[in-house]
Amino acid sequence: MSLPPGFFDELRDRTSLARVVGRKVVWDARKSNPGKGDMWAPCPFHQEKTASFHVDDTKGFYYCFGCHAKGDAIRFVRETENAGFMEAVEILAREAGMQMPARDPEAQKRADRRTELAGVMEQAVQYFRLQLKTAAGAGARDYLDSRRMPDATQEQFGIGFAPDARRGLHAHLTGKGVAPDLIIEAGLCAQPEDGGAPYDRFRGRIIFPIRDPRGRAIALGGRAMDPNARAKYLNSPETPLFDKGRCLYNHGPAREAAGKGQPLIVAEGYMDVIALVGAGFGASVAPLGTAITEDQLRLLWRIAPEPVIALDGDTAGLRAARRLIDLALPMLEAGKSLRFAIMPEGLDPDDLIRARGRGAMQAVIDAARPMVSLLWQRETEGRVFDSPERRAGLDKALRAAIGRIPDTSVRGHYGEEIKRLRWELFGGQRPPKGRAGGRPPRFGAAPAVPLPETRSSVLASGARADEHLREAVILATLVLHPQIIERFETDLERFEPGSRDHMALRDALLRHVQAAPDDLRAKIEEDLGSQTLENLFAAGHVMLAPTVRASGDTEMAALCVEEELAKLKTRRGVSREVDEAAQDISGVVDEGLTWRLSQAAEARNRAERCEAKDEVVYDYGDNGAAMDREERERLDGLLNRITFTKNRRG
Repeated sequence: MSLPPGFFDELRDRTSLARVVGRKVVWDARKSNPGKGDMWAPCPFHQEKTASFHVDDTKGFYYCFGCHAKGDAIRFVRETENAGFMEAVEILAREAGMQMPARDPEAQKRADRRTELAGVMEQAVQYFRLQLKTAAGAGARDYLDSRRMPDATQEQFGIGFAPDARRGLHAHLTGKGVAPDLIIEAGLCAQPEDGGAPYDRFRGRIIFPIRDPRGRAIALGGRAMDPNARAKYLNSPETPLFDKGRCLYNHGPAREAAGKGQPLIVAEGYMDVIALVGAGFGASVAPLGTAITEDQLRLLWRIAPEPVIALDGDTAGLRAARRLIDLALPMLEAGKSLRFAIMPEGLDPDDLIRARGRGAMQAVIDAARPMVSLLWQRETEGRVFDSPERRAGLDKALRAAIGRIPDTSVRGHYGEEIKRLRWELFGGQRPPKGRAGGRPPRFGAAPAVPLPETRSSVLASGARADEHLREAVILATLVLHPQIIERFETDLERFEPGSRDHMALRDALLRHVQAAPDDLRAKIEEDLGSQTLENLFAAGHVMLAPTVRASGDTEMAALCVEEELAKLKTRRGVSREVDEAAQDISGVVDEGLTWRLSQAAEARNRAERCEAKDEVVYDYGDNGAAMDREERERLDGLLNRITFTKNRRG
């Protein structure tokens, strides 16, 4: 939507940024000077006790000297209300008494529809609140009493009860004049496939309203009273108001509490959050019936830089925490991470607070562990590392995990901590030969002087370019020969492309592995858009590939994919060994390092023998040869350096 010239100027003239920000902060009276519009407060975007957040009301801008957040009134409303740009403009215009210009008819229609749906949801919430107080709600009240949930807390969270009646809510809302199609679209009732009368989705359940950050009811969660119910918990379906992967339970109040310095705690369910808030942990949220998603993780980091994950202390809870590590690693940045509060075995936050009180929960939160600690535990717990091969497997798994961190500084610090933990596990407290002071070697530390064999720019880009070519041919071949995808499903799951586009294509192929061959391309384009596939097939090396030119030869396609996957695995294995050796060579030159490099050389030789037999399906030309030559020179240089060092010491 475009706004007329001068609209924003008038909006800024009418808007006091200090008044807008003042709704979310407590001004520091000692530092602030209201007469000059010079205002200071603790920052609402990160946890702090000092007033480092500055508002210049005259200029209409804010800046935090702690987290460097900055912007104007529109930006502030967007960040604190989780609102879109136009929604923020509307909020400010309404407060300033300004009439918004006419909007795009279709956009206005969608916004009006969402407003109607939110109104219907609010009526449903009030209906369920009333039902909890009736005779039919006696069992639900007894259950809430058994969970020590006082009336004030029930009121705070809008807890209700859905009677076990097939059309109770539907009859109530239609009796109030609500259109049946709105009730169904809001996810409150379902329409049978045979065209029968709509029926209530929530029956015989305690109801937990789900609200957006602005407090609007957008969905419901229901806990079954019948222990034999098919699902203990039931959430609203996806609607124009509700996308469960992008919402958090108790989002708005938790954001406000976190802005006042409380730690952001992420629990599993509604009852956990309610118990935590009741115990004084106001900045508590929960995902909605699913594992935490990327969007929810971004929402958490917008509330606080280091959320505390307090999942149940059982096997499933630990599994969920460890899965979350894999989700978070590629998203880590300096200052943004996770901590994990491991609950006592068999207890969730609600159980712990009821059994042992607030102090026990505070102790668990205070003992929350950094994510690197959980990563190490995941890879080492219950395993024995009594052979070089097992220790090498651990190293490989840890390097693969750390390699997914995009921020070089964070990745380096993870490496140092893993190196320290590894030294404690394998080396005790004794320093390696040649090092003084008892400190373990830094993980991935660079040599004091750059090695000649590590200087070539081709090494930095050539090997990756070679792998990119091979990845592109593999993906293009599978897109054109969907019949063979299932044969390589396991290999695809282990396949780690080096670019976002290739990763997205790999994921799309796995998602649609069961799709009809004729439908695969359309489904990929639906997921990723047509440009991704156009870019893939427009590349010269892909157009020249025999499996693309002869797209009807399924057997040749299978052979090509099998061989290219094998070569990628070999090349990456050699590259990893060389990289690791280049890092370790500045320390002790031992037999283990020599053995690793000799194995890499043998793998390289096997690959060369394979190519000499004309088993290559696709030729990468002079560039590929240059890349191979650089790899050979680098590996040979490292072996020569080790030999020289050992001879000199001997």
